[in-house]
Amino acid sequence: MRVIDGHNDALLRAWEDGGLKSLLDGDGAVTVAAARAGDLAAGLFAVFSPSPMDWEVGGGDGAWEVPPIPELPWARAAPAAAAIAALAFELVRAGGARLVRDVEDLDAALADGGPLGLILHMEGAEALGEDLEALELWYAAGLRSLGPVWSRPNRFGSGVRFKFPSSPDTGPGLTPAGRRLVRRCAELGIAVDLSHLTEGGFWDVAHELDGPLIASHSCAHALVPASRNLTDAQIRAIASSGGLVGINFEVSMVRPDSARDADTPLSRIAEHVRHVAELVGTEHVALGSDWDGATMPDGVRTAAQLPALIETLRRDGYSEAELARIAHGNWRRVLAAAWGLTPSRANRPAPG
Repeated sequence: MRVIDGHNDALLRAWEDGGLKSLLDGDGAVTVAAARAGDLAAGLFAVFSPSPMDWEVGGGDGAWEVPPIPELPWARAAPAAAAIAALAFELVRAGGARLVRDVEDLDAALADGGPLGLILHMEGAEALGEDLEALELWYAAGLRSLGPVWSRPNRFGSGVRFKFPSSPDTGPGLTPAGRRLVRRCAELGIAVDLSHLTEGGFWDVAHELDGPLIASHSCAHALVPASRNLTDAQIRAIASSGGLVGINFEVSMVRPDSARDADTPLSRIAEHVRHVAELVGTEHVALGSDWDGATMPDGVRTAAQLPALIETLRRDGYSEAELARIAHGNWRRVLAAAWGLTPSRANRPAPG
């Protein structure tokens, strides 16, 4: 079954250690070869400017937390983001992927045999100035999704701290510049991603955005009380907006003990899919792996193993129509709406 995945860090991985060859047939989780083997039709590829620091996870007796991560200066973030995005364009020029700018491009990627669809996403807006002039350039280049923050503060808002157990209410929300950023994204047709925002920032976006709310790679706080997981109130708000939750595969977000243990069954991911589906319906749950940026269960370390996850969900009792929604239909519908299509066109059946 064709899959649209909500988040990966393959571009960062390639920038750090492999270049174009790494994206084509390297040993990372998301490559052109792995996507073909696993029926991955398209994904949101993150442009993420990393923090120049290492950190130790503190805590004990099952609890853990990452110390606060300082703000990343624009002078460091902007060149890194440009270099990472350049790898995406290099992959497209090499014929390894199709840059997805609209729903027609997405449908072409969903068609059997089409090239891998690459949806350009900015994870943390540190590469943008407060005047947002650079956002116009990024949009012209193909940016179609943006998360205002990663899990650190910036001029647009505060990222949720990494902590377990913890509520997602770990700091302030959007700044005035962040509110302007969200509004401008909506005007341009850039999807806004809430996955790394504090709870306050989540509700700030919900107030500003007249469109589908998207958490591209998050899980259910009711099952795993980690700070980056979503409360039931947040999930209901996403559903009432017509949006979706892309379930993260990261083991610390799906395991009840939040341990970073790759020996984690795929049923743990399925439990979070089930929680969202039972709470708000299968129309509002999808997949958001976080491949190449987190610790994956052994059963889905790469995109080539996607069929095993789909089969796990099938055994959990979903119909083929429900599986199609979870695998790709919900992402297609929500992205079409965020990119500015009318509801009738956004809801047109996807190919296949």
